[in-house]
Amino acid sequence: MGFHWSIRTALAAGLGALCLASPALAADPPTRAALVLHADHPGPVIERNIYGQFAEHLGRGIYEGVWVGPDSKIPNTRGYRNDVLAALKEIRVPVIRWPGGCFADEYHWRDGIGPRDQRPVRINTLWGGVEETDAFGTHEYFDLAELLGAQTYVTVNVGTGSPEEAVHWIEYITTETHSTLGDLRRKNGREKPYQLNYVGVGNESWGCGGEMRPEHYADVFRQYAAFLRPVPGQGKFTKVAVGPNVADYAWTEGVMSGAARWIDAISLHYYTVPTGVWPHKGPATGFDEDLWIKTMSQTLRMDELITKHAAIMDKYDPQKRVALFVDEWGTWYDVEKGTNPGFLYQENTLRDALVAALNLNIFHRHADRVKMANIAQMVNVLQAMILTDKERMLLTPTYHVYDMYKVFQGATEIPLDVDAPAYAYGGVSVPSVSASAGRDPQGVTHIALVNLDPRHPAAITVKLEGLSASKVGGQLLTAPDMDARNRFDAPDVVKPGPFAGATLARDTVNLTLPAKSVVVLDLR
Repeated sequence: MGFHWSIRTALAAGLGALCLASPALAADPPTRAALVLHADHPGPVIERNIYGQFAEHLGRGIYEGVWVGPDSKIPNTRGYRNDVLAALKEIRVPVIRWPGGCFADEYHWRDGIGPRDQRPVRINTLWGGVEETDAFGTHEYFDLAELLGAQTYVTVNVGTGSPEEAVHWIEYITTETHSTLGDLRRKNGREKPYQLNYVGVGNESWGCGGEMRPEHYADVFRQYAAFLRPVPGQGKFTKVAVGPNVADYAWTEGVMSGAARWIDAISLHYYTVPTGVWPHKGPATGFDEDLWIKTMSQTLRMDELITKHAAIMDKYDPQKRVALFVDEWGTWYDVEKGTNPGFLYQENTLRDALVAALNLNIFHRHADRVKMANIAQMVNVLQAMILTDKERMLLTPTYHVYDMYKVFQGATEIPLDVDAPAYAYGGVSVPSVSASAGRDPQGVTHIALVNLDPRHPAAITVKLEGLSASKVGGQLLTAPDMDARNRFDAPDVVKPGPFAGATLARDTVNLTLPAKSVVVLDLR
């Protein structure tokens, strides 16, 4: 992938661990890393959809988070929060996956159409045992996507649904004809068809979506794919197969071997759990350096997972026609005390910002296969972009990384070689520096850099091969504390600012990355 890291010496790594163990040594000289940018060997395009979002009927992710209804006192546009809409537009949300998630395999689309006060109220047994009013349904989702200029990614119900139900939903969404379903959509307020871009055939069918074996799911996918056809006059949509849970390589093998020719894309789900133990995942705040480095180590597994699953895909799809969609990823901690455990509400810190940057760097470097990624989730759930508290809203550190990195949407990936020492603590060792690069359509080259070490700055040299630049600038995101976070009464604790610490001398950029920081450079 044009990326590697190396430990300079075992001694250096050992001394690094010793220094990190002692706060008194935090002012030691910076570590040093050398990068080589191969602008003369451009890679594939970094698809915009790598910056995709995920919105499930879960907790306050949709209700209050995005949708408050047109009669709310919270300023809104046809029921959508104005503050949330503006924030999401700013980061250029390219695609939104909906309605789930596990919720999708219990969701029947007819419940979410027609007059809102006449829609059935059900119990969301999956997430919190609360009432699901179905006030946010098909029209509300597609209207939201249009307001944001985002593509649409709908997951159809395989677990408790049928191919017939899925076919009827697609006809309702997309037909221009005056069929019964087309006229039903018109009766419900939408004359012209909606644009449908991606259709997920079930969700986590190895688990909450049906407890299936891969061979069985491959046959189920083939059955659905046979009937999920674009209606006349509408463009083709991408059919997405349920892919593996983390390192379940047997699932990828079984599904690809049984159904590759019918699949347009296959998904991958992987969450960063600091402890690696689901019942006790670790806190979102108040953590120590042990959990910091474990979080980074668990996050960096994403590179190995993509590499190994892609190798299996290559066996059955050497032309790389089938895309890999990492359509659920992010941090997953113990829920905040005093909140509904089924709402998966957690605070968002500088640590989450680095996790986001690390994953985006990995996706950039695998742009030949990874064509979409959907962080979980957009608002108020898990590693959210935005948190709300009734009428109040704040932007999380993760949001700010997406804002800094939006320059990579549609850029051409540029390979980077990275030679950096290890950051080691408590018996865990990770590369101290992560990086990726791309050239945007306007010809500006961007380099994203992450210093994983929470105590030591990193002195960086970047050798530019095949690139002449006369100006360098950038943005920096960092904070004094590992668990620094934005609060409703202090929303700007973690916020990016200008970075003027890079200098350009002929074909080399020199800079010092602060400890626990994210920097995006612009070379012109």
